[in-house]
Amino acid sequence: MDSFEIVKVAVKAAGSKKGKDITAIKVRDVSVLADYFVLVTGDSSTQVKALADEIEFKLGEAGEKPHHIEGRQSGWICLDYNSVVIHVFHKEQRQYFQLERLWEDGENVDISEYIDE
Repeated sequence: MDSFEIVKVAVKAAGSKKGKDITAIKVRDVSVLADYFVLVTGDSSTQVKALADEIEFKLGEAGEKPHHIEGRQSGWICLDYNSVVIHVFHKEQRQYFQLERLWEDGENVDISEYIDE
């Protein structure tokens, strides 16, 4: 599965659990850390965990296992799939860390067709 396929599965999974402000940033050209970052917000710690669990589950069904997961007990869960890093935030954590601003040199990717309204 290529990087963008991972992004699509993650975005669909986050959307299915009512994740908010789902964003994908292509960082391949500005960083060696990953090809893409996916950011999603949950309204509560329970939703943050549910979003991360659903993303991990759906990617697992597609044959992808995370390289590393960090923050299971916090308001920010980071799922590292090597070429794609998925950040699941509680809304206050997302506002505080402002990763979109930090990675503004990256390219915002249109993922609207993968999010069910």
